[in-house]
Amino acid sequence: MTHRILFVCLGNICRSPAAEGVFRTRAPHHTTDSAGTSRWHIGEPPYGPMQKAAQSRGIKLDDLRARQFTAADFDGFDLIIGMDADNIANIEALRPVGNETPVRLLTDFASHIGTDHVPDPYYTRDFDGALDLIEAAVEGLDAHLRS
Repeated sequence: MTHRILFVCLGNICRSPAAEGVFRTRAPHHTTDSAGTSRWHIGEPPYGPMQKAAQSRGIKLDDLRARQFTAADFDGFDLIIGMDADNIANIEALRPVGNETPVRLLTDFASHIGTDHVPDPYYTRDFDGALDLIEAAVEGLDAHLRS
């Protein structure tokens, strides 16, 4: 079964495009996209250091461009995944009345990683650490979707 998955973070230049890239590499038969809750980087490619870290793992991000999450995304996707609690709150604030599209934290799919969010590497500068968490959670997400 094919799913439509949207990954969401704050600016759509680090975590959510990385999650999209990791997931589409692992499970290319699904439809994926990514978005940010802010307007700060609309139209920009993923942040250079994140692209470099992802490329070192064979994950291509250079074709992605940042866009802002909108209420219409609830109708366009089967599952919306945020990177932290603030992302989830901002997503839920736009939920149309009566819409039931599931919204989950990425880390919900990898309880063994010991954190409830993916720290923003734009601020922490730990791009490899963020990718480690994303890869572990994407593995769990893929398993969840197969079950």
